[in-house]
Amino acid sequence: MNIQQMMKQAQEMQERLKKQMADMRVEATAGGGMVTVVMNGTKQIQSITIDPDVVSKDDLEMLQDLIVAAVNDAGRKVDEQLGQTMSGLMGGLKIPGL
Repeated sequence: MNIQQMMKQAQEMQERLKKQMADMRVEATAGGGMVTVVMNGTKQIQSITIDPDVVSKDDLEMLQDLIVAAVNDAGRKVDEQLGQTMSGLMGGLKIPGL
């Protein structure tokens, strides 16, 4: 295999990964489902759903903490799925830093 073929394959793999990242959706919750976050593979939040029972001006700090927890959990789930996707694309090849 020559270098041009390898570069073409790498570019095709990169395009597939970009599409998978854009199409990926992960959902994370906090507070037993009181806050739900949906995030895509590029870690952009697609939606946040808040149970109306949680909304209280007397306990705003708890709601803020639940939102932060759900967003962080969604980011962790994106990282996990991307790691699995990369592992599959690389055929199980371990590359340091990925």
